[in-house]
Amino acid sequence: MGCTRSSLNPMNIKRKKHAFNLVGAVIVTLWLVMMGLLIKKINFNYDADKFDIIEQKRSPLTTAEREWMEIYLKGKKVGYSVNQMSPLEENYLIQEEIFLKLNLMGKASRIYTVSRSVVDHAFHLKSFRFRITSGLVTYQISGRVKENRMTLEIGEGAALRKKIIKLSAAPVLGSGMARFFKGRKIEVGRSFRFPLFDPSTMTQKEAALRVMSEESVVIKRMKHNAFRLETEMWGQPMTMWLDKKGAVLKEQGFMGFTLIKSSAANAPLDIEGGGDEDFYELAAINVKGKLKDADRLTYLKLKVEGLVEADFDTAILAEGRQTFGAGMIEIVREKMPSKPAYHLPYSEWSGSMKEFLLPGLNIESDDSAVVEMARKITGEVKNPVIAARRLMAWVYKNVEKRPVVTVPSALEVLRTKVGDCNEHAVLLTALLRATGIPARLCVGVVYSRGRFFYHAWTESYVGKWISMDATLNQMPADVTHIKLVQGGLDRQVEIIGLIGKLKLKVIDYKYD
Repeated sequence: MGCTRSSLNPMNIKRKKHAFNLVGAVIVTLWLVMMGLLIKKINFNYDADKFDIIEQKRSPLTTAEREWMEIYLKGKKVGYSVNQMSPLEENYLIQEEIFLKLNLMGKASRIYTVSRSVVDHAFHLKSFRFRITSGLVTYQISGRVKENRMTLEIGEGAALRKKIIKLSAAPVLGSGMARFFKGRKIEVGRSFRFPLFDPSTMTQKEAALRVMSEESVVIKRMKHNAFRLETEMWGQPMTMWLDKKGAVLKEQGFMGFTLIKSSAANAPLDIEGGGDEDFYELAAINVKGKLKDADRLTYLKLKVEGLVEADFDTAILAEGRQTFGAGMIEIVREKMPSKPAYHLPYSEWSGSMKEFLLPGLNIESDDSAVVEMARKITGEVKNPVIAARRLMAWVYKNVEKRPVVTVPSALEVLRTKVGDCNEHAVLLTALLRATGIPARLCVGVVYSRGRFFYHAWTESYVGKWISMDATLNQMPADVTHIKLVQGGLDRQVEIIGLIGKLKLKVIDYKYD
């Protein structure tokens, strides 16, 4: 099949190259979750007898305490963090700053986060503010607790949105965990349990750290006698080394990141930024067998391994265009409806479609700017297929394909018109819902450059669910898009346990 003139346009070639480089971008957000950049360790409902929390009877803090850590990735220094806890009248003020420099698409991308929390002497949360900046993109969330409610504010200025969460117990903040261990008896075999809540993903987890052994650890050429503690978060092991006084010396975990105790003088120095290894490539999945012209495939069969080790729920692998059984997954390319199944907007709001039409925490489909843009793009079109194609084409054409590291927000993407697969998927989902088309976010893997990469895209209901990839301008998306989860960050974190364990082998495939 010959190339058209437009497909040979240098700008189109450049855009396509960038689109494929952005495949795998979703892994950066998940990595940030695991690092704790997005995890504000808050429990919204805890049983004091069940968890080892900081008790009110501990001696109150009288002077500021500050902890510096250097952050390494695969042996390369990529950033640092500083955490300070200070007395504030009858409370504590906890402030944390984190700076990172990662190699994304061959460029050094700088990420800066700052958080500020006010807690009482039992670490019950009173208020917090979290901000992450990556290039042109900024995401901000804050919260204030009053009685049995937490009021969240997302964004700022004209884009500010509020959300109220009902509380059944006073939330407890865990950012002061370093102080928790100081002065406590640490011995091999003992376990510590903490409740963790992340307001960016609205998820709650229980972390159990067990003291495994006493051993030596070298920090900056100095040997320290230490206790090694281990835990598991979302199926990924994490290890912590504490000195005899309970101070954190080193942390090691997801995708090879390591945090090492440092000082104010040394922590900000000599940040390499990830070296020559592109961060997107770190979680890529090698596959046995190669696929040519993957976007033309109509059928794909793969052998899947690693799901049991990751304790992954395989139910979603057998939904929609996917079937799964006996360790094999088969994907068939969807056929578009030949005639409209309904006229816009979709009217049956009750039942299972309701959640896919309503706005979400970062899917601001009811915001006037999003609604106005959706109307401008679709005009008077009543056919959901035509409207969906127009919206996808607009996002593909108008959002600059550039890696960003933040919590994806449709309103922020509409403002900056910059982003990777996360931003493309979130904005398209919001525009579809604003138009009256049920839509949902999907995260899984897609084939590119001879391997599978973690990726985000959208599904829209146009009489049946159809996959759409605004990053690659595909509707339906090619059959190498394997959906692993659907929903926001609260669901996306479920695939963290697969990273490093998932294995794929090409068994069969067909073309048009």
